[in-house]
Amino acid sequence: MQSDRFADLRRVLGLQDIPEELLEQAFRHTSYVREQGLLDLSSNQRLEFLGDAVLDIIFADYLFRTRPELTEGQLTRLKAELVRQSALAVVAEELGLGEYLLLGKGEDSTGGRSKPSLLADTVEALIGVTFLADGLDAARELVLCHFSGLLDEAQRRDTLRDSKSHLQELLQANGDDPPEYLVTRTEGPPHDRLFHVEARVDGRVIGRGAGSSKRDAEQEAAQVALECADEWLPL
Repeated sequence: MQSDRFADLRRVLGLQDIPEELLEQAFRHTSYVREQGLLDLSSNQRLEFLGDAVLDIIFADYLFRTRPELTEGQLTRLKAELVRQSALAVVAEELGLGEYLLLGKGEDSTGGRSKPSLLADTVEALIGVTFLADGLDAARELVLCHFSGLLDEAQRRDTLRDSKSHLQELLQANGDDPPEYLVTRTEGPPHDRLFHVEARVDGRVIGRGAGSSKRDAEQEAAQVALECADEWLPL
């Protein structure tokens, strides 16, 4: 019966080789284990511990190979974006893992199947299971396939977030003052604002951006300035 329960998940994620008991353990929350009178070690906590380490090495290896321009600090920050609880929970939701969770009645009745902490733990446990059953290559394939959207989004955010500091470093290296950011206009109602910002150096506009917050608009203006730096350097 349990095999039927996980049949769709096995097919979608390519988990056919994982033993039934091991796969079930990945979804066995501590509340269920205690309610059923099982040993604490039969919950998914140990698998979560393993999966966390496997996920860490997979992302570290991937980012090291695909982002040769990033420093150690930048790689560390980007990896942290990928393994944060909210990011893992989104992946779990997309894969529909909540419906497979084995929860105690109390945890289930209080919305445990949609709790980000539980969903994130389950993703890590599932990665740990895949590593145990099929090795690192299989775990890497699982992660890079189903985390592709998360990877793209995290790297996009990281690029935008770093643009202001990168621009300031570039200007300082050229002997210039830090850029000034000026809001030129705003659009939309208070709950849905769009800010337009110019990045300026010595009164000269070097980049323009727009965003739902001043910070986002400034980051985009800085990114634009970086992309066309050859047009305004040296000032």
